[in-house]
Amino acid sequence: MTPPTSRTWAKRGHTPVIRVRGRSQRRYSVAALCCYKPGERSRLIYRPQRHTDHKRGGRKSFAWTEYRDLLIAAHQQLGGPIVLIWDNLNVHKDARMRAFIDTHDWITACHLPPYAPDLNPVEGIWSVLRRTTQANTAFTDPDHLLRALRHGLRQLQYRSDIIDGCLTETGLKLTTPRLKAQ
Repeated sequence: MTPPTSRTWAKRGHTPVIRVRGRSQRRYSVAALCCYKPGERSRLIYRPQRHTDHKRGGRKSFAWTEYRDLLIAAHQQLGGPIVLIWDNLNVHKDARMRAFIDTHDWITACHLPPYAPDLNPVEGIWSVLRRTTQANTAFTDPDHLLRALRHGLRQLQYRSDIIDGCLTETGLKLTTPRLKAQ
């Protein structure tokens, strides 16, 4: 739980020190989707996950099943087909995830080139969080971190201008024509 520091200060000639309580062995992951549709407000759909048994050989991140469940929830919430633009995370390329995507006609997946976080709008969301609600905070425990994270993401959900800005920053454009109802 090293605090994300954006600014600090100390007397001239003294190195600033940020004291943090002991490190926690608990681990959290967050998956998020930036959702864009021409003519509608942009949306952010996210899921935090607490990993409690990673010390005993359990997972330290999302499994393909959690990503699958997130996509199903997003499809139900958005009420339409989904075109995924994914980075090259190994779980995104998992054979079981590929089989799931191939069996559902409402989802299409495209992968970004390797090492291209500047093309991923969700990276902009993480940057905004680190600079706003997470900045200059020494979290007292893992639950404090999760509460602050959820609060920051909830605030961003209602700021479609910021979500739009994350897409604009990538240089990508919405050029997919509207799909015709069948």
